[in-house]
Amino acid sequence: MEARQLRIGVIGGDGIGPEVVREAIKVLSAVSPPASLAFDELPYGADHTLETGVTLPPGEMERFARDYDALLLGALGDPRIPDMRHAVDILMGARRKLDLYINKRPVRLLQDRLTPLKDRHRGDIDLVIFRENTEGAYAGIGGALKAGTRDEVAVTEMIATWKGTDRIVRAAFEWARANGRRRVCMASKYNAIPHAHGLWARVFREVSAEFPDIEATALFADVVAMELVRDPTRFDVIVTSNLLGDILSDLAAQIVGGIGLAPSANIHPGRTSLFEPVHGSAPDIAGRGLANPLAAVLTGAMMLRHLDRREDAARVEAAVDRVLHEGSTTPDLGGTLTTAGVGDAVVEALGRDR
Repeated sequence: MEARQLRIGVIGGDGIGPEVVREAIKVLSAVSPPASLAFDELPYGADHTLETGVTLPPGEMERFARDYDALLLGALGDPRIPDMRHAVDILMGARRKLDLYINKRPVRLLQDRLTPLKDRHRGDIDLVIFRENTEGAYAGIGGALKAGTRDEVAVTEMIATWKGTDRIVRAAFEWARANGRRRVCMASKYNAIPHAHGLWARVFREVSAEFPDIEATALFADVVAMELVRDPTRFDVIVTSNLLGDILSDLAAQIVGGIGLAPSANIHPGRTSLFEPVHGSAPDIAGRGLANPLAAVLTGAMMLRHLDRREDAARVEAAVDRVLHEGSTTPDLGGTLTTAGVGDAVVEALGRDR
């Protein structure tokens, strides 16, 4: 039976974003059956905002949900727009308006030489972080009095709802059970933030009771940070709030090779979801062929798996594994290839598994 064509909205964005997304599309096109993926390149980013004064046209986010199976984003951030309003409207807007409440960050050590940790080997570190993606300190609620003066008072509200906390904690446990993982750890600061994170602690206890086959542990986030460095093998799944998840997931990425290898997904199960590599737009190296595209390629694999193209996703991941083993990488990982050269190497590795 011929695979249904999937429509992907592509936002290359700023800096190195279009370069790494180009390589991801190259790989996804090579692994998928002909014409099974349709990529619609969208113009949104700093250039579009500066040229038109508009970040996204009215109703565009609703069109995304209606017209696309998924969205693939490169990176957002440009020094010409210091308040990052286009990134807020596009990325944060998608998370809120599409209700993408799961930020999923896999953390796997693929090659021994990539970790700065001593005596850690391929396969030792294999965990997934589930970060709540719509609430917390990033909910966008707050303001300032007497801005720009020495008497300025700035307030940011941290939001936690029962519904929002329950669904992310439940998603973490359900994923653990479905994927043969035995441990879920909640990272919070309920000792110092007793109201918002106290709610997290209560919800975690309630939900974990429904999963007696999963070992549930609650740790303070600073302890989780220390343990990620001391003994990351103790973690299978970490579930945490928006701000803490942002910090812990970047730390976790560093222990397996850095953000140049870090994919992520912004998900609402059953709805149009957004997939993005974790790294920034790196405008200082844009256009020089130095950007590492492997995070974008692995993000593409996450997208395929989410869209039930699991075999294709596994082939992409195996090809990336092979490229890393052979050292066919950009200079940040010790190789000599350009951005496009790494994309070509992954496509060539895909051809070898036929």
